[in-house]
Amino acid sequence: MINDNIKQLIEISRKYGSDDRYVIAGGGNTSYKDDEKLWVKASGHALATITEDGFAILDRKKLNVISEKKYSSDAAKREEEVKNDLAAACITKDRRPSVETSMHNAIGYAFIVHLHPTMVNGLMCSKNAESETKQLFGNEAVYIPYTDPGYVLFKEVETRINTHRKKTGKHPSIILLQNHGIFVGADTTKEIETIYKQVIGKIEKKAAAGRTAKDEKICDCVQEIIPAIRMMVSKYDGLKTLKVRNNSRIRKFASSEKEFAKIAAPFTPDVIVYCKSKYIRLANTSKDDLLKKAQKEIDNYVKKNGYTPKVLVIEDIGLVAIGDNAAGCDIILDVYEDLMKVTEIAQSFGGEHPMTKKQIDFIDHWEVENYRRKVSAGNASGRVENKTIIVTGAAQGFGEGIAECLLKEGANIVVADLNETAGHATAERFLSRCKTNRVLFVKTNVADTASLRNLIHETVCNFGGLDVFISNAGVLRAGGLEDMTPEDFEFVTKINYNAYFYCTQAASRVMKLQNEYAPEYYGDIIQINSKSGLRGSKANFAYAGGKFGGVGLTQSFALELAPFRIKVNSVCPGNFYEGPLWSNPENGLFKQYLEAGKVPGAKTIGDVRKFYMNQVPMRKGTGPEDVAKAVLYLIDQTCETGQAIPVTGGQVMLN
Repeated sequence: MINDNIKQLIEISRKYGSDDRYVIAGGGNTSYKDDEKLWVKASGHALATITEDGFAILDRKKLNVISEKKYSSDAAKREEEVKNDLAAACITKDRRPSVETSMHNAIGYAFIVHLHPTMVNGLMCSKNAESETKQLFGNEAVYIPYTDPGYVLFKEVETRINTHRKKTGKHPSIILLQNHGIFVGADTTKEIETIYKQVIGKIEKKAAAGRTAKDEKICDCVQEIIPAIRMMVSKYDGLKTLKVRNNSRIRKFASSEKEFAKIAAPFTPDVIVYCKSKYIRLANTSKDDLLKKAQKEIDNYVKKNGYTPKVLVIEDIGLVAIGDNAAGCDIILDVYEDLMKVTEIAQSFGGEHPMTKKQIDFIDHWEVENYRRKVSAGNASGRVENKTIIVTGAAQGFGEGIAECLLKEGANIVVADLNETAGHATAERFLSRCKTNRVLFVKTNVADTASLRNLIHETVCNFGGLDVFISNAGVLRAGGLEDMTPEDFEFVTKINYNAYFYCTQAASRVMKLQNEYAPEYYGDIIQINSKSGLRGSKANFAYAGGKFGGVGLTQSFALELAPFRIKVNSVCPGNFYEGPLWSNPENGLFKQYLEAGKVPGAKTIGDVRKFYMNQVPMRKGTGPEDVAKAVLYLIDQTCETGQAIPVTGGQVMLN
């Protein structure tokens, strides 16, 4: 049974943790304490979704030892000693307490909420932070000049708390830390909410900046630039994901070296943890010149720093996050754009005040922040980890099943489908199952080349490139020579045959560009064909003809694209009897075949089903998971191209 105080702690943690004006990338921490114990957010838990299990519980008697004990003068050794004493005070041994636990213990209130609100950091990361704090808050707040996090910061805060208490007779309820954030303490969560509202209000009254920026369209040119940059950075330490964001704020800071200089250094430890401390700006030039410059800048960056950059700012294109995965990209974009907001607010308080090189170096090498990086990176792994895969016709049925299997194997999935309602619903369901990967729905008509260009554009903007294109969307209109109309024949052919060409043309352009900058890297185009592409199908010639033609396209595309290490293959499934293509009671194949008389003597849909099941030696239908295994094989291997692989339960065997 959770006691009422912990319930309140969880509620206020979630309230602020889910509000991006107060918390970016899960930063900040909260606590509650009584005379004996302290509950504080444990590392690796997000305030927005925290539960009782997200708090480390510490023995305050043992915790108080840290205030009294004499530690080593060697910084690294000292922090290790403090970490061990924190661990010794921990009652919950499976949870690592926040490094700021001792500060939570020292502030004389039951509830403490430490956050990094954008508006507060606009003040705290300004040149006039101290004088402006005094003017805005008087003796209500304690101001702490920048101090390296850890034990040294704790002792500085403890000293200033004691000085304030002697001077005013009470503990401070507001502690403002230069280039760091704010601690607010009170004996009730309602009081904490009131204090935060007052603090933000006073700063907002003087700083009319940092407001919502107007979203701007991302240039179509990203398709010719971002996939190349993705390969440039991926050659160093594994496949990267890139994501582009553009709005009026980003455009302003990207517009010139003068504007970029304002955001060219970090203001807070969080920025260093997620975005590193050095960033690259590229001017808007011709595509070739921009890519040459990017290659030079990235290679020099890695040579100098020993790791790849996290942030690119490209004039007239936007802010580009370079992440180890898609989830990391989202954090990088949010954290770095917050830095831009902080810069804008800081202009009202004398201008921006970045961290010094010495301060940055401490954070870069601090064990605690390296631990946060590790937690943030995640531990997901799979056969297609971090690859970006488009699956057409993925809103439902076979395509949905294939996409879900690949999602479980770590891929970023683009659900491309004409059915907007079903597409959004599928993407939403997929998102709930993501780890460090992500899902995107793009409304797509595979028979329309403009729609396909938009699909590729959205894919590149959200993931930086394309690794696998699965051409799955298909239609079927059964009927014999006397029944088939020219309109139905043209419709089936356009979707099942022509659209495969349109899709391959659109996807191969990105893959060729990636190959240009990573000649050893393989791309995959995979058509989900059919057993009807391997042998004729009675009263179903429109479908079978398009699928037969698809195998011919696969072989031809494979020959043309092999020099670019783009493998092109088809998977030819047997019947997915449980899917809507077959089982839909309104227009499924069982019903269509019954009405077309395709199965002699069949009186019911059950008769048609039995007829087809009897043709399968393995006595099972082909499910999406069976096809996904074939797809994964094709992606894994590097020596198969131009193949049409049957996955039919033995119903169709290759000669």
